[in-house]
Amino acid sequence: MSCEDLVCARCAHPVAEGRCPQCRAARERMHHHGLDGTAATMVLLALVALLLLSLALNHLTGA
Repeated sequence: MSCEDLVCARCAHPVAEGRCPQCRAARERMHHHGLDGTAATMVLLALVALLLLSLALNHLTGA
């Protein structure tokens, strides 16, 4: 569900327009991604770093 689909109970306009403080707050909550995206990115970067380290060690040992 997106904020384009929601109608504000206070002003009866689409939340996406953000006409009243309640609309703007709801729109911010819906578009706030928090740390979820950052955490997933950090995990992905850690996995890539481990893969590169593993490849480098494998290359150095000649196995």
